[in-house]
Amino acid sequence: MHSLLNKLNLTERFSQQINFILETDKLKQVIRRNFIADGSRRENTAEHSWQIILITLTFSEYAKEKNIDLLRVIKMLTLHDLVEIYAGDVFLFDEQANIGKFENEKLSAEKLFGSLPEDQKHEFISLWLEFEATNTPEALFANAIDRITPFLLNSVNGGQSWTEAGVKAEQALKKLAIIEQGSDEIWELFTQLLEHAKTHQLLL
Repeated sequence: MHSLLNKLNLTERFSQQINFILETDKLKQVIRRNFIADGSRRENTAEHSWQIILITLTFSEYAKEKNIDLLRVIKMLTLHDLVEIYAGDVFLFDEQANIGKFENEKLSAEKLFGSLPEDQKHEFISLWLEFEATNTPEALFANAIDRITPFLLNSVNGGQSWTEAGVKAEQALKKLAIIEQGSDEIWELFTQLLEHAKTHQLLL
């Protein structure tokens, strides 16, 4: 609990929620492998989280399920990367680093969301697990947005993080195949970007 909160006249629930928000401020310090669109620097995870929510609002009409619960999608995308506060960012194409990723991030989710009041703790963990399980239309669309965002940025910034990691086109196709289940239009965008990346040797 932040020391300042002990000096304020707040309910226990409100104090827990404020402490959670202050803890999540650490997401701004988590640096990702991906570069921003102009290639000038790497992005942090908080910036990524903001962008995928904005893209969700902008691309909502392209969800494969037309009666999708957009608020649920936004909730999942707001929460799912918070675990990087403790687990760190794992580059999608780093096969070794991805071993045990789910287990590590699940522990982080339980630690972070465990600081909230019980009802919110259970809701947030449930949403995080739903995103990971990809077995609802909302989770599939959320994953489609999450995967296309860094791919789009890499496509326009010269593929800097792909080049330094030696990412292959077949790796990209495998890792981003889930997009097709969430959106036909975003999948078409991905396939065109993939061809562009191969033609311009942004991917091996």
